Amino acid sequence: MAALDNASLIALDWGTSNLRASLLDAQGRVLDRRSAATGVMAVTGGAFDPALRSLCQDWMARARLPLIASGMIGSRQGWVEVPYLPCPATPAQAAAGLRAVPLQGGGWLHIVPGLRCDGTDARADVMRGEETQLWGADLAAGCWAVLPGTHSKWATLGADGAILSFQTYMTGELFALLQQHSILGRLMKPGVARPAAFEDGVRLGLAQPAHLLHLLFSVRTAGLVGAREGEDRADYLSGLLLGTEIGSMRERGAPGVVTLLGEPGLVARYQQALAMAGIGASRADPDATTRGQWRLALAAGLVGATG
Repeated sequence: MAALDNASLIALDWGTSNLRASLLDAQGRVLDRRSAATGVMAVTGGAFDPALRSLCQDWMARARLPLIASGMIGSRQGWVEVPYLPCPATPAQAAAGLRAVPLQGGGWLHIVPGLRCDGTDARADVMRGEETQLWGADLAAGCWAVLPGTHSKWATLGADGAILSFQTYMTGELFALLQQHSILGRLMKPGVARPAAFEDGVRLGLAQPAHLLHLLFSVRTAGLVGAREGEDRADYLSGLLLGTEIGSMRERGAPGVVTLLGEPGLVARYQQALAMAGIGASRADPDATTRGQWRLALAAGLVGATG
């Protein structure tokens, strides 16, 4: 319990599937971490307060600490819907837009607003959670960042940490749907990683990003004609989708260097595919989300700055 004596903030990354909690000290350093499979979609009947307490009750009981949360907890399916901020958006604007939700027994949870970007194609993009990750990554003005995931994001950064614009690709979700619920998935066989198959898929996606709906059928036909083994097909499909995403962004003006933020295994795949497209990629601090939450808490006055 000694960690609680130095605690200053409870930071929550509350997404669709999981709730991740970090206990931070007065310098924003992590004292303890916990997680549970009590994401937004797993909480029924609006029982978000009990879900939070089931993970952090002792932290909350021993000290009246401020709490900040980012992610889908601020969505229409979450605890309370927090309106999107329009881009460009800075950390200062997000801190001013925190939504305070009362907790049972006293105290408040402060939820970070998501962002909305209206693209040049007149289509709206939104994010919840990735904005906090970007603000914790120490990215310079002019930087492009790629956040792989279920819904992959490509974002551009400006002065004062402003997120200028972003575009979303449903790459991860499409892979899961095709693997689990299509004829393509039925033909796949589990096995060791097949990097050559992944690279083949990337090359094809990069070469023909406008023809994905046609190219996807090659995942099936390559097996039917004996050109590819069943163990190859998951990696081949993954490469095809990543190559198409990157090829599309290359046509939309992606730069020669980007910064990757996300889960290490997925980041490594993107780094490999980006290199094949001639795009260099560095990796951001994997703890960027927690750092972003700390910075927003500082800007909002929830915690005090220390030397």
